[in-house]
Formats: sequence, structure tokens, C-alpha cells
Amino acid sequence: MFGLFASQEKKIRASAVHWLEVADKVWHFRRDRLTEREAGELRARIDELRQRYKTKAEAGKLKLSIEALEPVLQRTGGAIYPRSALVENVEFFLVAAIVIIGVRTYFVQPFKIPTNSMWPTYYGMTPEVFSQPAAEPGPLAVAARAVAYGAWPHRLDAPVAGEVLIPVGGEQSRGIVHCRIVPGHAWLVIPTQLREYTLLVGDQPVTVRLPLDFDFDWVVYDAFFASTHGSSPRRLGALLQEKLNAGEYVDRMVDGVPTRCIRSGRQVRAGERLLAFDEITGDQLFVDRVSYNFVRPQVGQGFVFSTARIPGIGVDQYYIKRLVGTPGDTIQIHEPVIYRNGKPITGADAFGMNARREGKYEGYFYGPAGRANYLLTADESLTVPERSFFAMGDNSGISMDGRYWGFVPAKEAVGRPLFIYFPVSRRWGPSR
Repeated sequence: MFGLFASQEKKIRASAVHWLEVADKVWHFRRDRLTEREAGELRARIDELRQRYKTKAEAGKLKLSIEALEPVLQRTGGAIYPRSALVENVEFFLVAAIVIIGVRTYFVQPFKIPTNSMWPTYYGMTPEVFSQPAAEPGPLAVAARAVAYGAWPHRLDAPVAGEVLIPVGGEQSRGIVHCRIVPGHAWLVIPTQLREYTLLVGDQPVTVRLPLDFDFDWVVYDAFFASTHGSSPRRLGALLQEKLNAGEYVDRMVDGVPTRCIRSGRQVRAGERLLAFDEITGDQLFVDRVSYNFVRPQVGQGFVFSTARIPGIGVDQYYIKRLVGTPGDTIQIHEPVIYRNGKPITGADAFGMNARREGKYEGYFYGPAGRANYLLTADESLTVPERSFFAMGDNSGISMDGRYWGFVPAKEAVGRPLFIYFPVSRRWGPSR
């Protein structure tokens, strides 16, 4: 019984503290708007409750003082008291948003990898192609893959019987397969631009719309050529060129334009599954924005930077590459190895795996002649200027990196990747 009274006493005293806080806030913010009578009454009730609290008056007297204060606050509180649940919720979310923005700006920033320039260390958007209808995920598996991997299904059926043809070239193409840029929506509602790719069955077009950075060439290679030509999607360009040289093509009108179409050799029936693949989201990770304020970026680290002031890129984005050179370093490429200051580069597992062409790592390549500006041959070297860095992608065969646009100003360095938090794959966890 004694414990019950003691508990009630604590509750009343805690309630008194709360009411005093509210009353003081009303007093400080609204006293200049109150009449002399209202101000005097409010001040008297506040002083009475505070005095009884300080002298540890019994719970009953504290309760009487609270009950006398509350109607005065009702009359004098304005927007401060009483406050609706809506106002409190809005305030809570505003404060939460300010905290999140502060953390994102100064400490840890979420970052999504859109392209595969760092593959297979970090994945951008990648395809998973299903060669047989039996291998395609069912409805429950589609939902589960969407949650775990951010996978979005694409299924294309043949409108007629015939051979699958692959249109190539075009000014708006991301890679080799023909496409055009069209308006679309992200998440079904957000206006954006998409690439519309076209395959032909005979003369009939079959189209699919995909994000601008998605590598549809990879889909085409895995769907039509990987089983006979190995597992490297980098070979698609060379393979299609071989077919062009061998005359394995036909000319068709695509999007109103005469277009060369490579013969895939695959025949389909009307209504048969032509192509099935899932578009899997890129790795999403947290970036440490603090460290570079205190320590110099180290060669071998994943390196996130802003592109706003890099001539040759021309867009304000965040890129992630591998840091290859710091001020004063001399860089060369002897395929498949990067040389730093005359020796094979060290500092990251990806350097060694590329040098050995181990697993999915295919090595480092010279900048393509006519497109890149640096490291075009084994005889060419570059020296990193002061207050600058040089960065390359682990997947240098498709990476638009320092070989194309040069150096990253030191002030544009943002941070290093910390943790892959989505999708829930084998790469989930601390960044490499």
C-alpha cells in the first residue's frame, strides 16, 4: 500500500514538472500579447505551482494547483497550448527531417550505384536472364525477389513466328543494341526518361523500356550468345562485329530509320517466350563523409566524389570509382595491370584480381582510342597534379573514368563507402 502511494506521489510531481514547462513556454512567448489581468493571473498560478513543488507539498495540493493552472493556460496559450496531435506530429517529423539532413550532409550519406563501372566489386543495375520458362520465378518468388533484391520482371513474347533479329547502332544507344529515349515514369508515378529497346521477330518489333543506365547489351548477350561464346558480356561488341563482317545481318526499318539487324540464329514460334529477365537494382550503400576531413584518401579505397567541377563530365552527380593515384603519382597501364610509380599497383584486392583476371575481374584496359584522353597505350603515362586524384573503375572495359575526363579535384572528394545495406545479397555488409 505504501508503495502505491509513493508511486502516485511521483506521478503527480512528474506531472507538475510537465505543466510548469508548458506554462513557462506560454509565459515567455505570449506575455507581451496578454492583457495585464491575464498576465497577472497566469503568473500567479505558475508561481503557486512552482512554490508547492519546491517545498514538496503533498500530492493533493500539487494536484489542486495543476487543476487551477490548466484553465488559465487554455485561455492564454494561443497556438502553444492546447496543441493538436497534428501539430505535434508535424513538429516531430520536421525535427526528424532536420536531423536526417544533418547526418546525410556531414556524416553518412546513402548512395545508389547505377552503372557497372565497379562490377563485380559493386553492382549497378544488373540482369538475371531466364533461358527457359520453367526457370522463371512464380508470383510469390517475384514478390520475394522484389523485397530482397529490388528485382523488376520483364517478359517478352514473340508476336509472330520467325528469327530473332537484333538492331544495332543509333545515336541514342547506350551501348550496341539500338534504342531511343522516351518519356516514362519511375516507381509508376515519377516522370523520368527511359530507353526503349527494340528486337525484331521477322519484321515485327518487340520493345522493352528500361532505365537509362541499365545495360541491355548484357541481357542480349546472356540470352542469345553466352551458351555458345562464354560468359563475358564484354565480348558482345566483338561478336556482333564478327557477324557483321561475315554478312550475318539484314537491313530493316526500326523506329522509322534504316537499321542493320544482326541475325541471332534463334527461331521462335508465335506466342513463345522471346526474352525473360529481371532488372535487379544496383547496390545501395552508406558513404562515410567524415574521414576525408581528417585523413588523406588512400590508394585502393572505394572513392566517392562529386562531378560538378570536373570538365568533361558536365553533370552534377556523385560517382564511385577506385582511387588509383594521389598527388605526384605516375600511372601507367600494361594490360591487364595498372602500374603506379613503376610498380604493379597494390592497396586493394580488386587490383590483384584484375591483374590475374581472376573470376569475374577482366583486367585493366587502355583508354579506347578516339574516345579516351589518357593512358591509350602502354607507352603513355600520366602524373597526378597537386590537390588532385586519379580514379578508375574496377570494370575498366566499360568504365567512364579518369582515362576519359582526367583528374578529380581534392575539394570534390566526398568519402569512402562503408556498408552495403541493400539488396540482401552475398555483398551485403561492410564495403570492400
